[in-house]
Amino acid sequence: MPTPECESPVIVVVLKGYPRLSETFIAQELLALQRRGLDLALVSLRHPTDKTTHPVHQEISAPVNYLPEYLYQEPLRVLKSWWRVRNNPGYRKARTVWLKDLRRDLTPNRVRRFGQALVLAAEMPPNAAMIYAHFLHTPASVARYASLVTDRSWSCSAHAKDIWTSPEWELREKLADLSWLVTCTSVNADYLSSLAVDDTKVSLMYHGLDMSRFPEFSERHHARDGSDRTAPVEIVSVGRAVAKKGYDDLLRALAALPADLHWKFTHIGGGPLLKDLKAQAKDLGIAENLDWRGALPQGEVLQALKAADIFVLASRIAEDGDRDGLPNVLMEAQSQKAAVVATNVSAIPELVIDDETGLLVPERDPAALTVALSRLIREPALRQQFSDKGNRRLRDLFDANRWIGSLAEKLGPPSQPCKTGTAT
Repeated sequence: MPTPECESPVIVVVLKGYPRLSETFIAQELLALQRRGLDLALVSLRHPTDKTTHPVHQEISAPVNYLPEYLYQEPLRVLKSWWRVRNNPGYRKARTVWLKDLRRDLTPNRVRRFGQALVLAAEMPPNAAMIYAHFLHTPASVARYASLVTDRSWSCSAHAKDIWTSPEWELREKLADLSWLVTCTSVNADYLSSLAVDDTKVSLMYHGLDMSRFPEFSERHHARDGSDRTAPVEIVSVGRAVAKKGYDDLLRALAALPADLHWKFTHIGGGPLLKDLKAQAKDLGIAENLDWRGALPQGEVLQALKAADIFVLASRIAEDGDRDGLPNVLMEAQSQKAAVVATNVSAIPELVIDDETGLLVPERDPAALTVALSRLIREPALRQQFSDKGNRRLRDLFDANRWIGSLAEKLGPPSQPCKTGTAT
């Protein structure tokens, strides 16, 4: 009977949670790698919490293994995993590294990471070629410990919060251990390179957009100027209601818009601060102008972007250091030719050129944001100029297909069909 003579190598991808509506850039990458012939096995540290998914998630066929979110929920699974790997040559080294980390970060989360790593190591596909983690904090820790236990190489894609809220000692040690790291902004790349003994391990790789999913909105014509109460200028923002998004600053900016301007603001996204923001809007007297839609699938987000005259994002550096990298929602807005107003935080200026493809203002400056919004509301011709130039620059420089090939090469050759032989 025919028997396989080879087993295709698998890339084990460690994710914090999967699938997530707020992480379309990861789903876009996974699908692109799948289409290039790489075999992926997804490992998620958390179960999904969103009620819906994006269409791109339905196209990803890679299997998903959910690790125990909390070790007490699956104690037998954790114990059996430890028993299976405790005699691995790399187990002692992994335990030593983890204990060193635990002494500097004595938290339940650090204990959980090691337990999850033991389960990952025990349940690793036998044909796993390497481990690839998205995010340099928790997922990278799990990937690192599991790589030591199983004597496999690991690599990472770093983004924003995972970089800027992690201590330098941890970043330095992870950069020393991993094979390579890619990150999505020049700001990130410069910082991580400065911490790496071998800075050639760090590469800039923009996520970009899969332009086939964001066809150019050629019929866009900016006309509304805020003077007509029956045709208010449509302002949209998409983002989780968390501190780094600066929605409290944005609400203050909207409340200060001149009384003769007619506008409507739509927010799309979930998040823990939604209740507080709605109360703030009521206190500011602008609640009737606001539409809170919650988290939505990508198709509905695109429809909102098509209807928008202005897309606004008031990102800022949060008190704990958390910040945006290069928000994909800005690229999605430009793909639909909405005029963009944003803050000049982190890598946003790498995408938006002030007064050329949009307007940039300082973070935590509601007054400056009010001026920028007023200007764009009153000047539809300027919005048209920004939307056209922003869309053109986006498609020239931030097409995901420009970058995905380089990532695929780092991860290894595509899988080849196995030859068959005859069993004797």
